[in-house]
Amino acid sequence: MLQHLTFPKLSLSRWSHLAHAWKLRTLALLSVAAFCAVALPACFQSSNAALRIGTITWPGYANFYLARELDYYKPGSVFLTNYSSNDALAKAFRNNEVDGVALTMSDALPLAEAVPDLRLVLVIDSSNGADVIMGKPSLESLEGLEGKRVGVEASGLGAFFLTRALETVSLSPKDVDIVPLGAFEHEQGFNNDKVDAVVTFEPTRSRLLANGANQLFDSSQIPGEIVDVLAVRESVLTRQKSQLRTLIQGWFRARDYQELEPQDAASRVASQYNISPDEFLESLEGLHIPSLQENQAMLAPQGSDLVSSSEQLVKVMRDNQLLKEAVEPQALVDNSIIESVKASL
Repeated sequence: MLQHLTFPKLSLSRWSHLAHAWKLRTLALLSVAAFCAVALPACFQSSNAALRIGTITWPGYANFYLARELDYYKPGSVFLTNYSSNDALAKAFRNNEVDGVALTMSDALPLAEAVPDLRLVLVIDSSNGADVIMGKPSLESLEGLEGKRVGVEASGLGAFFLTRALETVSLSPKDVDIVPLGAFEHEQGFNNDKVDAVVTFEPTRSRLLANGANQLFDSSQIPGEIVDVLAVRESVLTRQKSQLRTLIQGWFRARDYQELEPQDAASRVASQYNISPDEFLESLEGLHIPSLQENQAMLAPQGSDLVSSSEQLVKVMRDNQLLKEAVEPQALVDNSIIESVKASL
C-alpha cells in the first residue's frame, strides 16, 4: 500500500525563492541545449562526415559540380550547396553551416577577420574579363557613371571591384548612387530599370550583352587582382583531411576532363547556370583555371604570387575601408593538401 505523502510547509518567500531557482536552472539548460545544437556539430563532427562545401553560381566553380556529375567523389564524402549571394555564403561559413567555401580573395580577407582559423587550400581561378560593369545602352564609358545608380552586391568583391574600376577614371563610390543587389537580382534589376549599371559577372554578363547592354569595364583591366580560392577551417585539415583530398583530387580530374571533352563537360553543368553549353564555354573565356603545378607555386610557403598580390589587395581594401584590420595573407595559406594530392599522382 502506498503511504500518504506530505510536503513540509514552506513560507511564501521560500516558494518564491525555489521557483526563481528552478527558472534560472531551466534557462541554463535551454542555453546549454542551444549551444549543443549549434556549436557541437562543428566541434565534434565525425571524421567520416561529408565535407560541406558552399559556392555561388559562378562558372569558375563548375568543376566541383562536374566532378560530382562524373562520380569523382567517393560516396558520402562531399556535399555541395549553392548559395544566392556571396553575403549568404560568408554567413553560412561563419555559422558553421558549411566546412568550406569557394570565394574571391576580396571576400576571403574580411571573412578571415571574423574566422581567424580560415585557411586557403586551393586557387580555383583568376578573373581575366569575367567580372564586369555593365551599363545601359545610353552609357558609353565608365566616366558616365557619375551620379548614376549602380547595382552592386553587398560583398567584399562587389565593393572592391567597383572601387578599383572607378579609381581608373578618377571617381570613387561616393560619386555614384549605390543600389544593393544580390547576385540573383542583377539581371532583373537591370532589365527593370532599377539601376543604370550593374557590377556583375558571368553568366549574367553574356545575357545582358545579348539584350543590348554596354560593357564599361572588366577584370582584365586589373589583372591578377580578382582570384577565387577555396577556404576551409583549420580543423578540417585534420578532422576531414581525406574528404578534402577527395574534393581537390576530383577538382583537378574535372579540370582535365573539361579540357579534353569541353562540349560534354559543358552539357553536364550548363543547366545549373541557366545557359546553353556553348554559352557556358564562352563564359569560361574570361577565366584562367590554374593547374596543380600552378597551385603549388601560388600556395608556396614563401614568396608566392598569391601572397604578393593579396598583400597589395589588403592595402587597397584598407585604404578604402573595406577591411577593418590588416589581415596577413601568408598566415592564411596552407599547401598541405595540394602537396598531398601531388604526391598521390
